[in-house]
Amino acid sequence: MPAESRVRLGVNLDHVMTIRQARGTAYPDFREAIAATERAGADGITMHLREDRRHIQDADVYLARRVIRTSMNLEMAATDEMRDIALDVLPQHCCIVPEKRMELTTEGGLDVLAHQARITDLSSALGEAGIIVSLFIEPDEKTVAAAAEAGAGAVELHTGTYAQTRGKAQRDELDRIRAAARQAHSLGLTVNAGHGLHRGNVAVIAGIENMHELNIGHSIVADALLMGLEEAVRQMRSAMDAEP
Repeated sequence: MPAESRVRLGVNLDHVMTIRQARGTAYPDFREAIAATERAGADGITMHLREDRRHIQDADVYLARRVIRTSMNLEMAATDEMRDIALDVLPQHCCIVPEKRMELTTEGGLDVLAHQARITDLSSALGEAGIIVSLFIEPDEKTVAAAAEAGAGAVELHTGTYAQTRGKAQRDELDRIRAAARQAHSLGLTVNAGHGLHRGNVAVIAGIENMHELNIGHSIVADALLMGLEEAVRQMRSAMDAEP
């Protein structure tokens, strides 16, 4: 598949840093993880600077901006603190995500309708600085429309429900994702997706019309424990390009 026509792969390296934070060591080295991921063919590097700093730290974000050779996608909560950090670092992309202190991982999409004014202001501030703003949302018609109204340049459709279900429930969720992708594209939004994707379920999502990028982290890092980070990224790239 020609590189210009394939769906981009953004690799989330949060859980490489989870291992470091578990012991408070200087390893694994974030710089080395970024370099290995890019050597293996990743189109971008994603990281989530959480308010609780459970994995990625502030210094990691500044380091990443200096050493990433592809593109940087900073996931962030809709807070003043994260806005100020993003405006200082100036990543190419910011994805605004919901965040709860006790969650193991992001549990669902951003409630854009409930926080429309706040998200609009944040999108405007980041956009004026030249940052492409994405909103992590459920594949829902009203939410997609609200994302466009808030001034986002892209949406990242939550695929967690698709990943966790089977049979008719999964097929229905896949239909929702396809419909949301069509709608978002028609509104001029770039269409990305992510959450819960692994080599066994990614091809169908990568095959959705108008899909631009998939952001995948946990499963790649899990595979990396057994096969190494570069090989894990290569195998995910291969799985994305396979016929569904």
